Amino acid sequence: MPRSLQPRAGGRPHGTPPKYVDLPPDVLEELRRSTRPTAQRDAIARLARAIELLERGDAGAAVSEAVKAKALSSRSSSVREVLGLALYGQGRFQEALKELKAYRRMSGRNDQNHVIADSLRGVGKPREAVPLADEALRDKKVPNEVKAEAVIVAASALADEGRYAEALAFIGRAKTRDDIAEPYTLRLWYVKGDVLERAGRSREAAAEFRKVVRHDQSAFDAAERLANLS
Repeated sequence: MPRSLQPRAGGRPHGTPPKYVDLPPDVLEELRRSTRPTAQRDAIARLARAIELLERGDAGAAVSEAVKAKALSSRSSSVREVLGLALYGQGRFQEALKELKAYRRMSGRNDQNHVIADSLRGVGKPREAVPLADEALRDKKVPNEVKAEAVIVAASALADEGRYAEALAFIGRAKTRDDIAEPYTLRLWYVKGDVLERAGRSREAAAEFRKVVRHDQSAFDAAERLANLS
């Protein structure tokens, strides 16, 4: 979930309609431009509620709210983005693709390319995932965390086809330091270890899992996989 769309901290009493300040100014402005005046308040409330539910991990309820927001504002890229993310969270990849591609087309942004790419993997089209990830990597406006996720998706898609050397080369495009571990850095190391193990390079795979465990012993199943390789 992009931080720019997260509800602000502090919350509000259950049942209280969300206020406009719950959404960032650029999202509010985009909603107002794309929604008829009589539907704006309800559309904003539905979108804010959908985001809140996504943050709680309730993708199903988020889909319900986002669908209602779309009925009020189908031309809003923010609404289509949140609906796509909620559908993705439910594993409804084909439907997520429709919404997230609409978001990408309407907004001109590449910051959800990694989710689109992973959805393509989910519908059995890994080859189409790699160019989208590459596009995100080349976009200077895309945050580093999102670029890392794009690398992970592309590498996984390539590995799905047994193209391990290409997968490892793609992972190499994400620069990391062994002494600094962001959450996405741990994921990069883990995926690299997974690809190396699948490629039969057990010693190198163990080194990657060891880096993960050194920073977080409970991350994924890295400790178990390291033990199996030792």
